[in-house]
Amino acid sequence: MKQPLAYVHPAAKIASSVVIDPFVTIDQNVEIGEGTRIGSNVTILEGTRIGRNCTIFPGAVIGAIPQDLKFHGEDTLAIIGDNTIIRECVTINRGTDARGRTVVGSNSLLMAYCHVAHDCIVGDHVIMSNATQLAGEVVVDNYAVIGGGTLIHQFCHIGPHVMIQGGALVNKDIPPYIKAAREPISYAGINSVGLRRRNFSNDVIREIQEIYRYLYLSSLNISDALDRIEAELPATRERDEIIQFVRNSKRGVIRGYM
Repeated sequence: MKQPLAYVHPAAKIASSVVIDPFVTIDQNVEIGEGTRIGSNVTILEGTRIGRNCTIFPGAVIGAIPQDLKFHGEDTLAIIGDNTIIRECVTINRGTDARGRTVVGSNSLLMAYCHVAHDCIVGDHVIMSNATQLAGEVVVDNYAVIGGGTLIHQFCHIGPHVMIQGGALVNKDIPPYIKAAREPISYAGINSVGLRRRNFSNDVIREIQEIYRYLYLSSLNISDALDRIEAELPATRERDEIIQFVRNSKRGVIRGYM
């Protein structure tokens, strides 16, 4: 349902059940799926793809060109999955040649004043609390929860099921299943409450705790700890995921509690 005070480019592909409030601007080369609602004063720019049953609150700007001097007008995308909520004044920039797209997954919540920069990949069921700021090419995996006012450096990787303290300054990768807190940001234990809410068994949670005992609570360096984990702990999906994440980290992982 198009509101007469909104501007929708005639070439935009808008599903018939989309609700568009007054003073919305929707550019060309935009696609919006069934059941989505676009609040007043939202701006949706060229290259945006929004899925089904999303809610975009007033003042959000989706698909603006990157704030990156290496961007030279290439055709790129900003993609939002299904059932995602974008709150007031969120900004999501489209990609550059680096990845060609910025992605926010399905069933996620981006609270007011969050920023997702060019070429970020945000997974499904992610919660970004108010004023979280992602620099370019950050990856946030599924079920991560990021506290309000957190600043995440470009190229960082946030693992799945992570909980980050509000106001954190993140300049290293954060491995799966943990809490990250303090200043400077460091390991603060297992995200056991979040894991139980997502039906991880007590046995699996204990296995994850044992893995991080090697990584963060022993006197071993990271390389030796990974070797010991592989040699001494049984192979599980969670064990292998943690090992692969740490070994593949380009920025290095956050340190243990000092």
